[in-house]
Amino acid sequence: MLSKAVSKSRRAAVLLFVTLILLALSVQARSQSLSSSTDPSVTARTPTSGTLDLTYLRPTEGIKVRNYVYEGFGPYPIAGAAFTAGINQLTDSPPEWNQGIKGFSRRFGSNLGIAIVGTSTRYGLAEAFKEDTLYYRCQCSGAFPRLRHAVISTVIARRGSDGHRVFSFPALVAPYAGSVVAVYGWYPNRFGAKDAFRMGNYSLLAYMGENISLEFFYSGPHSLIARMHLNNLHGSTIKGPNQ
Repeated sequence: MLSKAVSKSRRAAVLLFVTLILLALSVQARSQSLSSSTDPSVTARTPTSGTLDLTYLRPTEGIKVRNYVYEGFGPYPIAGAAFTAGINQLTDSPPEWNQGIKGFSRRFGSNLGIAIVGTSTRYGLAEAFKEDTLYYRCQCSGAFPRLRHAVISTVIARRGSDGHRVFSFPALVAPYAGSVVAVYGWYPNRFGAKDAFRMGNYSLLAYMGENISLEFFYSGPHSLIARMHLNNLHGSTIKGPNQ
């Protein structure tokens, strides 16, 4: 029964992964169509409303470094690694690491290492591709449009001074970079490419969940989260365009 449930969850993750890619490519195609059919300033327009997105301010290098440190080594990745390690401990995964403090420590270190590698990959490749991978809240209204915006933003980034949206290779690769390093670096020898892909899917879903929380939960300067010094800098304070 458990193996059937795991198999179904894997198929659902793969289906969601493919859907994400198709949606992202659709958004990019519409954006490119607008930019090629009119003057260059249209690249700053939203694909649905056609209004100029005048709110975009490209983050400075200092902001990107601060975001990277917070996302890779701050309280959120540490808490996430501990939570996931607890689940792995309960399910005895992988069983080679056994139970007890030693087993939990290995699982915690593994999950934190995966998160750090993934974050480092995303920021490093984004710098090489001149992309802005911060999350921007949607200017749209309504639960479904905002949810769609959050989901698609998982594999979308901004590029250029106008912040036009593109399909993001760094955002797509990053979740799998961490799992590949873990599988071939410190996981038991029986793990392979399929396990890396499966774990990468879960990391991608977790990143999507972060975007959804940033879209629907207020995290401004006067929020409880900010007062607790747990404001997630993965999200920008500037709203982005409608999707």
